[in-house]
Amino acid sequence: MEKQNNNLQSGKVPFISKLAYGFGDVGCNFSWSFVVAFLMIFYTDVFGIGMAAVATLMLVSRFWDAINDPIIGSLSDRTHSRWGRYRPWLLFGAPITALVLVLCFWAHPDMSPTGKIVYMSVTYGLLVLGYTCVNLPYGTLCGAMTQNIDERAHINTSRSVAAMVAIGIINIVTVPLVKLCGDGTLSSAKGFLCVAVIYGVIFTLCHWFCFAKTKEVVMVPTAQKSVAIGQQLKAVIKNKPFLMAVIGQLLFGFILYGRNADLIYYFKYVEGNEDLFSFFSGVIIIPSIVGAALFPLVFKWTGNKGWAASVFSLLMGVSMVVLYFFSPNEDPVLFYVFAALAQFFFSGFNTAIYAIIPDCVEYGEWKTGIRNDGFQYAFISLANKIGMALGTSLLALAMGWAGYEANVEQSATVKEVIHQAFSIVPGVLWIITAAIMLCYRLGRKEYHSIIAELEARKK
Repeated sequence: MEKQNNNLQSGKVPFISKLAYGFGDVGCNFSWSFVVAFLMIFYTDVFGIGMAAVATLMLVSRFWDAINDPIIGSLSDRTHSRWGRYRPWLLFGAPITALVLVLCFWAHPDMSPTGKIVYMSVTYGLLVLGYTCVNLPYGTLCGAMTQNIDERAHINTSRSVAAMVAIGIINIVTVPLVKLCGDGTLSSAKGFLCVAVIYGVIFTLCHWFCFAKTKEVVMVPTAQKSVAIGQQLKAVIKNKPFLMAVIGQLLFGFILYGRNADLIYYFKYVEGNEDLFSFFSGVIIIPSIVGAALFPLVFKWTGNKGWAASVFSLLMGVSMVVLYFFSPNEDPVLFYVFAALAQFFFSGFNTAIYAIIPDCVEYGEWKTGIRNDGFQYAFISLANKIGMALGTSLLALAMGWAGYEANVEQSATVKEVIHQAFSIVPGVLWIITAAIMLCYRLGRKEYHSIIAELEARKK
């Protein structure tokens, strides 16, 4: 038992496990990043659904998340199998979710307007549920792989690097792939359906690899019995670092996903060339990888993952504000330099904001005696999705208010809304996020003290 306790805190996670965990996020992004970047334009420009209906769906779906996220989190905490608590969800949930992803991108142009909205609502609701059943246990799995704070930083660096590579690949190949598989345009229903099938297969295989090569070693304290949801909520409220993580994820989802949904509109309508989206994505993929790999160094310098996130967020915000003043058509060098800088700092922030989550679980166990990894991660997931819903729905409402019409030349007002959403608005919000993340107080020294006390209690 003593040897096992030492391994939990100081043992190294095998490289293959770190790699496999990273591939899990590759799979996640071949579903969710594809959805975030292309589902909205699929609905408006291919399926023929109005902006108001899309905005309403994004908002209403979060009420569904508010119900299913805590339930799935609690169920994953209570799962008992020979594979652990969280890994079985990857094995069985991935192929089902992949099937629903395909259904979401299966257009039915002959449906009535009401039928389209019903089909969109049902398939999107099922996709959100399926994604929660896979992504929530996947995110929680990191905390079950080790209690070593530096190893967790490396695991999340692997995850972030893999995610940045996946997002880069998706953004580079999706537009030409949709055109290749369809009729040569970005408005091809057949093209989107074929791409969804390909990405669904990748989604499943990546999660199966993650399932096969990871291992859960951090268990619920043997003395802890089943805890009522009310008690778990009270424990969560007392966990101040966790509340900061929830706020960080809310801002993260709001800024990131709103901008990501805007990207394809920006290049198609403001710059007049949707193929620039793929080139833009190719330019920023290397900065993405390097920025994610830099996180452990910034964490070592600050001694606090929240402060590391703050540094990255501030520099990213400044880069995005500056980006507003350049165009890929008129000032290509400066445009892509600041785009690369913004992505470089974003990757570091992305790594940091996820790296703080498992540490909050240890703090919660130390503070309240309750360890509920999945339940806590459910609120992280919910905050991220609420942020995404607000970001994407507000973008849709703003574009609809400005007079957006699919597949036509947009007015100056619409173009300005899209341009602001690409740079100024997210830039200012990232600077605000930087100031907020300075309030995160669970540093390296405090964490090691908490782990030592938890081990002493077990003995």
